[in-house]
Amino acid sequence: MKILHTADWHLGHRLHEHSQNEEQSLFLSWIENYIRDKKIDILLISGDVFDTGSPSNQSLQMYYSFLVKLSTSPCHTVVITGGNHDSPGTLNAPKELLNALSIKVIGKATENIEDEVFDIDCNGEKVIIGAVPYLRDQDIRRAVAGESFDELTDRYKQALTNHYNTIAVHCESINTTKAPVIAMGHLFAIGGSVSDSEQNIYVGTLGHIGANDFSDTFDYIALGHLHRPQIVGGNDKIRYSGSPHILGFSELNYEKAIVVLTVENNVISAIENEIVPRFREFYRLIGSKDEVIEDYKNVISNSYELTPFVEIVLDEITANGNDELKKEAEPYQFEILKTTLKKQREHLGIEEQLKHIESIKELLPENVFEIKCKEQGFDLKENPEILDAFNETLQSVKEGNSRS
Repeated sequence: MKILHTADWHLGHRLHEHSQNEEQSLFLSWIENYIRDKKIDILLISGDVFDTGSPSNQSLQMYYSFLVKLSTSPCHTVVITGGNHDSPGTLNAPKELLNALSIKVIGKATENIEDEVFDIDCNGEKVIIGAVPYLRDQDIRRAVAGESFDELTDRYKQALTNHYNTIAVHCESINTTKAPVIAMGHLFAIGGSVSDSEQNIYVGTLGHIGANDFSDTFDYIALGHLHRPQIVGGNDKIRYSGSPHILGFSELNYEKAIVVLTVENNVISAIENEIVPRFREFYRLIGSKDEVIEDYKNVISNSYELTPFVEIVLDEITANGNDELKKEAEPYQFEILKTTLKKQREHLGIEEQLKHIESIKELLPENVFEIKCKEQGFDLKENPEILDAFNETLQSVKEGNSRS
């Protein structure tokens, strides 16, 4: 039996207001062909299928078209869990219809824990999947009036751990043949390496759990949320597959991947990363204005022929620098998505930063809050509870928008 673990597709993602639908469509075609060629039996998608809780019709069409095509592939079962970017309602809406195609969807935590567990038989092998979605605070923890932040943190982490332990107990209770048990999750595990494109999904360290917090019942834990493929806590069986395509310029220096597991004789005999092609080229040009312009000639596409995306990081502020950079780029086939300053940018206020970026949308809410605190002389490092409170409020607003 072969199992493919992937996550964080973020269908519909726009990088600095530029659509990434082209490379996402190419990825879906590539992974469909990979499933057919390698005869993948089970596909696991560990959250953040979509980039927003209200995906566009084009994103939905890409998603459903891919799933329908899998019905004629060797893939026996698909298990999809919700991530922090996904709307549980959107994922769960066609749940019963997709179930008829052997596509299991868990958009949010269920009332009955057994509804998150699937016993799958295929090719003479068996595997049990604990399909845990992104666990929102209100889904697993009872609110307590007057609870302090430390108490909230402890109680939420305990509720998160308890959820996985309960899944493990149920898996054990139905595992009469000692088959491999796989848990899915969409969370931040301590020790994971982040990039600039992940959203902070918990308040402070709320919900951050380590490799040792997972039950030994699980033979593999298929995680989503962090975009770099990686092993957690030195445990080869706890992995992030990472996102399959670049979602930010901080992700340029490592390869994208999926994870393929082989099950033989009731044992996971192999766990291997499979590199995903880079369907669009991304470049970060660093230096003086003249050095950057000189580098333009080195910006080229690849065999997929998508327009390269470029970030420019200048050493110094120059009058009309952006205009000249754009004018000199006109003969070339690439798009400049972002221009920033290497040394000065961390010291600039909001108004100054806006002079050197394309749109205020490039500043995340967290960035704006931190910059304004710095401008007002308020030290967030000495008052971390204020940043935690801001993140909690921000997350509540985002979740409210996803449900509306």
